[in-house]
Amino acid sequence: MNKIISVLAIVFLASGCREKDKAGKELDTPTTGEITIAVDESLKPLFQAEVEAFEGLYQYAHIKTKFTSEAKAIKDLLKDSVRLAVVTRKLYPQEKQQLDSLKINGAQILVAKEGIALIANKENPDSLITWKQVTSILQGETSQWKQLYPASTLGDIQVVFDNPQSGIIRYLTDTLQLQKLPSYCFAASTNEEVFAHVSKTKNAIGLIGLSWISDNDDPSANRFLKSIKVMGIATDDDYVKPYKAYIMMKKYPLSRNVFILSREARTGLGSGFLAFVASDKGQRIVLKAGLVPATAPVRLVEINRAPLQKIVSE
Repeated sequence: MNKIISVLAIVFLASGCREKDKAGKELDTPTTGEITIAVDESLKPLFQAEVEAFEGLYQYAHIKTKFTSEAKAIKDLLKDSVRLAVVTRKLYPQEKQQLDSLKINGAQILVAKEGIALIANKENPDSLITWKQVTSILQGETSQWKQLYPASTLGDIQVVFDNPQSGIIRYLTDTLQLQKLPSYCFAASTNEEVFAHVSKTKNAIGLIGLSWISDNDDPSANRFLKSIKVMGIATDDDYVKPYKAYIMMKKYPLSRNVFILSREARTGLGSGFLAFVASDKGQRIVLKAGLVPATAPVRLVEINRAPLQKIVSE
């Protein structure tokens, strides 16, 4: 939180300054200029909205966004091909050391918390699964649907991810301490291809970033939801789906953090965009997208499902 306040303060103070390079060319500022950023493709719907809102506020700012794998986004950041990387982990020590050696104290700011959704074919009768069963599948111990549900006729299990260098795959292998995934797990190229495969393959399970299906006002999200079903996951007696309340309360097991990593050595457009995403306006976009804001409070409403007693007046 203190880091975010510091970034906002620096951007405010620097917004009126116009620095120049050695050739006399004006450099980008927190609200003007052009930069390129890289975003994990599983976060595409959320950061399309953030970029559109930022550019709508600042007409002289242009952010070119490369939607790619998490591994490629961080690689591009380290080799100075992009100013910011939006991913679901912080830099590893050796990566941070690489920036430190260049005298770049890159920011690593938490901006949201999101979930990884498990999706299944519409005709799959089983949409509930335990976390123990999920881990058994990913560890290669369960490869048949009948091992999960004895009456199932779906045959072999297929598990499809968004990208071979996906942040989703990295998250799962790190969380479950896996050396590799079993042969019935394979990667597509994009989240759209995961939806397409699951929608036409009865025995498939897909893993996608939550922001692809969590904004009820997004026509694309509603179209995707019509083609698949979202599975509920249980860690105890309750099956929960990746709703923001369950993510915030840590009841949904496939939850992860979203970070913006910066390599800016000065206060430029990258700092301006980072400050915007961390600000009230940027965090409201996170909330509307169905994710959990990192800096704004989320209101939780508990519904009492007990039957109402009819009060009969005398």
